Amino acid sequence: MSVRRATVAELPLLQDIERAAGEPFRALGMPEIADDDPPPLDLLSAYQRDGRAWVFADAQNLPAAYLIWQEVDGAAHIDQVSVHPRAARRGVGRTLIDHLSRVAGPTSLTLTTFAEVPWNAPYYTRLGFRALGEADLTAGLREILVEEAALGLDHWPRVCMRRAPARARRGGF
Repeated sequence: MSVRRATVAELPLLQDIERAAGEPFRALGMPEIADDDPPPLDLLSAYQRDGRAWVFADAQNLPAAYLIWQEVDGAAHIDQVSVHPRAARRGVGRTLIDHLSRVAGPTSLTLTTFAEVPWNAPYYTRLGFRALGEADLTAGLREILVEEAALGLDHWPRVCMRRAPARARRGGF
């Protein structure tokens, strides 16, 4: 099992992972999230072409999870990290995020997520992310929140989070 770049042929599988990963939201009373369409293939293709779409490949070398990211205001911003339920609770999401941290180098990681979903903000807090207050939001993060609100994601509490570079978390400088 390994982290590697997604291939063009795997992009429809990333959509399947997204659909499967969304299903548990139904049990939380968030059927709109469970029924939400995955990222379209043209968007996933753009991430893939730019080397910003990674998969966690299982023992058969098939994607079990994926992460897509972009640079936002000097940080590596995680646009989406999704783990198929068959691979959940095995450190797969953490592995993808840690891989991004290594590849991104000495920069922070950021993301937006649901504040009260157990496998969202509480999970990311355990991975070293901290919630950002209004004063800590960059222009790019504010823009992302506006885009998410236009999609209806703000129907449930949302939070922006940041994780300091690994060196800073270890007390280095």
